[in-house]
Amino acid sequence: MDHRILSSLAVTVLCVGCYRCVRGVFLSFLMIAALVSFNLANVARAVDSSKTDAVMEDRVQTRIPDIEAYITSGMKGFDVPGVAIGIVAGDKLVYAKGFGMRSKGSGVPVDTRTIFQIGSTTKAFLATTLAIMVDRGKLRWDDRVVDLDPDFQLKDPWVTREFRVFDLLAQRSGLPSYANDGLGMLGLDDAALIRSLRHVEPVSSFRSTFAYTNITHLLAGRIVAKAAGAPDGDTVLRQELLDPLGMKDSSYTAEAIIAAANHAEGYRWTPNGAIEVPFTQVFPYDFGGAGDINSTIEDMARWVRLQLGNGSFEGRRIVSPENLAFTRTSKVAMSDKISYALGWIIQQTQNGNIVWHNGGTNSFGAYVGMVADKSVGVIVLTNETNVGFPDAIGLWTLDRILDNPKVDYVADTLKAAKTKFETTAKLFAKPANPRPFPPLAPLAGNFVNPSFGAVAVAPEGDALVMEIQATGAKLKLEPWGR
Repeated sequence: MDHRILSSLAVTVLCVGCYRCVRGVFLSFLMIAALVSFNLANVARAVDSSKTDAVMEDRVQTRIPDIEAYITSGMKGFDVPGVAIGIVAGDKLVYAKGFGMRSKGSGVPVDTRTIFQIGSTTKAFLATTLAIMVDRGKLRWDDRVVDLDPDFQLKDPWVTREFRVFDLLAQRSGLPSYANDGLGMLGLDDAALIRSLRHVEPVSSFRSTFAYTNITHLLAGRIVAKAAGAPDGDTVLRQELLDPLGMKDSSYTAEAIIAAANHAEGYRWTPNGAIEVPFTQVFPYDFGGAGDINSTIEDMARWVRLQLGNGSFEGRRIVSPENLAFTRTSKVAMSDKISYALGWIIQQTQNGNIVWHNGGTNSFGAYVGMVADKSVGVIVLTNETNVGFPDAIGLWTLDRILDNPKVDYVADTLKAAKTKFETTAKLFAKPANPRPFPPLAPLAGNFVNPSFGAVAVAPEGDALVMEIQATGAKLKLEPWGR
């Protein structure tokens, strides 16, 4: 601004009658200048982001031949019937492809809209619905769980009193890994599974050690439903995430995946080849937000775009950046370079932190991984039990994109899977010379267990059958003779 104009303004403001007029003009000038500067900064950031995304997309495209070759080779080693992969760069699904078949011998190929079970990658969706409720003031992360659901109780009264909402997903409860998951396989409902935790002996002090549990997520789903005024956690999932993100092919029941025309059949991995497994509502669907989502590469890419967009999707704010970031903040160490957050694992690499989670059901495997500061994410879905293959493909792909050192994760995980299979087979193999077993009839009777209630044990041929009265589930008990 010319100094003569400034002098003129100085003289003018001495006139009391003109003071307000000049002040208004001057403040308007400052406001216009600030708005112009702000908009130019936003434009500059958008241009920089666009350039970064374009560079990342180019990098992804150069890696595709290697990625496809690695997937094809790995599928043969693991005998995986079908795989789908998607890579998101910035706010775009820049690569998506299906490999193999939806089922063995069907001749029907997997594509980017084939539906798979995604297992425990569901947990991050549950964490995000909690974050949305925190945004709306319906919950606080540090609310005591027992205040929100008086039915909650653990064996230690102090832990019961101090257990907070964020502890439900943080995998540091002090309970043993997979505490009472087997009861869910026997058909116990949510309320019975949650009550069963009060009888479980802790194996570590509260919040000190990583130990993976699923039943705590059933309680989180119940709490988020109550906060939202919804009948269940899956209703909140649909209303707050699946519908707003346009995830039209995603669902959360066995009935839904079976009814979908383009769905994969699931398989159990063995070293001698994959074996088909029928769908069942009991697992994973009756475990709710711990692992019940069915989805596709195209739908999951929308989910990853929301994550990379810090809570915004196609111009709409769905969850605040602050509370979304809370779900991706480490809560307990798993190793010196890996920690667990809320539905996410944080892994340090020399070229950036990978935020990821895998999923495994009886017959499907999944992997979702992202590097937020480089705005890139990878989704891998397979129709075989997760014994390491989808994780290996996902991590290897991100390593190639980040220029991390090459590690043959597929070879390493296949070797580990075979070793574990052999060890388990030996553990459960019937002894060659079993010890004599006492008569079975005196062992029959009616019993009560605090976790799953009344059971009836009765002879049946050369075995005993134990029936759980609450669900009708029956277990055959054969003499082993070790």
